[in-house]
Amino acid sequence: MTIDSSGFPAPPALVEHARRFHAEGGTPAPPRVAATVLLLRPAGTDFEVYVIRRVAAMAFGGVYAFPGGGVDRSDSEAHLDWAGPDPAAWAGRLGVTPDAAQAVVCAAAREVFEEAGVLLAGPGSGPVGGAVSGTVVGDVSGDDWESARQDLEARRRGFAGLLAERKLTLRSDLLLPWSRWITPEFEPRRFDTYFFVALLPQGQRTRDVSGEADHTMWVRPADALARARAGELTMLPPTLVTLAEVAAAGDLAPAGDLAGAGALAAVARVSATRDAATPVTPRLHVPENGTPHFTLT
Repeated sequence: MTIDSSGFPAPPALVEHARRFHAEGGTPAPPRVAATVLLLRPAGTDFEVYVIRRVAAMAFGGVYAFPGGGVDRSDSEAHLDWAGPDPAAWAGRLGVTPDAAQAVVCAAAREVFEEAGVLLAGPGSGPVGGAVSGTVVGDVSGDDWESARQDLEARRRGFAGLLAERKLTLRSDLLLPWSRWITPEFEPRRFDTYFFVALLPQGQRTRDVSGEADHTMWVRPADALARARAGELTMLPPTLVTLAEVAAAGDLAPAGDLAGAGALAAVARVSATRDAATPVTPRLHVPENGTPHFTLT
């Protein structure tokens, strides 16, 4: 998707928020740290991404986005078995302290389980970096898992406790850092969001389980962008830009390797070079004569 001089169109509701904020001399709310995950799966010679539409009553309601949400205290205080890059390594990629990095990665894994029913964990236990690698849990759609997911979503239990009870280890290596976005200053609810990509684990499937979404679907990134341009899907700049970036990364698969798996491998290679620490903030422009639009800084 090309970003031209006109930027991105702004939904009327956001324009009204901005006008009220500036008219009242509002003070920007501090952004809450959050994490979101682009789940990807092969689809023929291409790949698809999982998107959800937030219910109208929520912040960003009616807008398509990826599963995710805010970091909470349980993520920050969790003591859990861990496979893949340790928190110190994640701190370098995300530009935060090791404790903050652990909280963000934990939140990403927790939210994708809460909102999509996908668990990025595997058998084995041990200290940080010492768990069994290359293994991931299979189908987690049974009634017992659903009961555990509901308890987690309602904060009746913590994510670390859930994994410990099941003798599972968080697979941080299944999360690939992609970018970081901060909500514009005029929004009453603001987020400092880290974006990750992850391949849907073999044997698992997404489920429409989140009470925060009223529609979910798997869609090719290029198709999602085309439908957004046509006005069929409402998406904000972070979603639009990330879809375009992931689609472009998939196009870098070696010539002759056109299978969806090859495109996903190309996305993983690109992720290793991404800057996931420097935030991007959409800026809203409301010209006297012209269409309100976002640009990126």
